[in-house]
Amino acid sequence: MYLAAEPALFTGLVFLLGLAVGSFLNVVIHRLPRMMEAEWQAQCAELRGDAAVLPSCTLATPPSSCPACGHRITALENIPVLSWLWLRGRCSACGTRISARYPLVELLTAALSAAAAWKFGFGPLAFGAILFIWALVALAFIDLDTTLLPDDITLPLLWCGLLFNLFGVFTSLQSAVIGAMAGYLSLWSVYWLFKLATGKEGMGYGDFKLLAAIGAWLGWQMLPMAILLSSVVGAIVGIAMVIFIKHDRRVPIPFGPYLAGGGLVALFYGAPLMRAYLGAF
Repeated sequence: MYLAAEPALFTGLVFLLGLAVGSFLNVVIHRLPRMMEAEWQAQCAELRGDAAVLPSCTLATPPSSCPACGHRITALENIPVLSWLWLRGRCSACGTRISARYPLVELLTAALSAAAAWKFGFGPLAFGAILFIWALVALAFIDLDTTLLPDDITLPLLWCGLLFNLFGVFTSLQSAVIGAMAGYLSLWSVYWLFKLATGKEGMGYGDFKLLAAIGAWLGWQMLPMAILLSSVVGAIVGIAMVIFIKHDRRVPIPFGPYLAGGGLVALFYGAPLMRAYLGAF
């Protein structure tokens, strides 16, 4: 196929697609937790015997608008990255500042997607890696905002990993199944050991499911690398937050972004890092 013979063109097209998907992921990151909260409230109302309140938004409706003045975002104002730069990071109607995180999510999604396209080339390996990346970006920022890792993303991510590896795309099916089980049970064990020792919960069940999904995609062999990287980075950032910005130790720090980062490093560099680590011994 033409795209398989032209890696630069394939990478460029994936970068543009990543910008568009990154724009959509901003919607997912913002709205999905609110949709979950509305669903919980509806379930509570149903248990009380009250009339259920339907969710006020979905991922598709209502159209995006400025949270300050309600100005509806036009198509020209919704071009990834370029519109933010053109508007100088402000609403065109009221001048309220628009967070720089929106274009950063778009650029991050595009850059990681393009890196996967370049590294793996046109084919199922790249397509799977790109889907994996999109899910991890959404989960990392949702957890950063809300300390939640929605089942609506983690569980489909796990099953998609097993589906891809049914055909041995990233690893064998046996390794993927063991990776899913080991990923979940490893953090589940740490959770209960910590709770029995301290009486506190050290992490949430969403972290178990996310690591299980990473294991389902990359196989059990990559789990030690993903856990080690995420734990080291998480510890460094957590200590820095306590020392330099006086972060309250009683306020939990989400672990999902570090797990996602560990999974991404394992996706791109897991095999050579494992060889280097084992070679050192």
